[in-house]
Amino acid sequence: MSGAKRPPRDYGPVQLAQALGLAAFQVERGLSGGLIPPADLNGPRWSAAVVESIRSRSDKIIAAAGTLPDLGAWRAAEFLSGRFGVTVDPDIMTELDRVGVVPMVGYYKESPLYDGVALEAFTNRTTLDRAMTVGRLLTADQSAAYLKIRRADLDHLVHARWLEPVKRVRSGWQRRRDYPAVALYRAGDLDVLVAHPAIDWEEIRATPSGRTSALARLTAPTRST
Repeated sequence: MSGAKRPPRDYGPVQLAQALGLAAFQVERGLSGGLIPPADLNGPRWSAAVVESIRSRSDKIIAAAGTLPDLGAWRAAEFLSGRFGVTVDPDIMTELDRVGVVPMVGYYKESPLYDGVALEAFTNRTTLDRAMTVGRLLTADQSAAYLKIRRADLDHLVHARWLEPVKRVRSGWQRRRDYPAVALYRAGDLDVLVAHPAIDWEEIRATPSGRTSALARLTAPTRST
């Protein structure tokens, strides 16, 4: 009897997760969702009585919290690639966040984290296909090629704020402490420009090298409030 291990009188966050058979992220979601009560002892710690009262709700906590933690773009894209059987670029997570399907919920070491619950629940292939089409991120040179215009023409669009980057990333020669210098543009935004009646794309594309672009006359578009 003397060798029997006594049950703990109280539990810290790690012991609570172990006692309930949960991962740390599931405990956090259970707490934020009200399925796990706040610690009733200082520390914070949970009394054995409270832990026993929670134990019977473990299945409900897992069902609500899901089995996938919040993930960075690379791991989230890997998960979607495996689920749908296609190669999903990590940049597509920016588009899925933009349309509210898999929201960004925070950062880890300056890198975005995406909602694991929403990611696990996401099964719409049509939405994914659209995100992979309009959500592709292109450099300035790639964007100019996409529009079939000169890089100088694209620079006028950017200068006039008809085209704005979705995000910026560091180039291969930049140090980690440097501000990201490479602007990335969304394919869907380029498609909107292609259909804009105020731009004569035939004229722009016919302008020979060395000649001033008609886009140089652009001014910033009026923003509706």
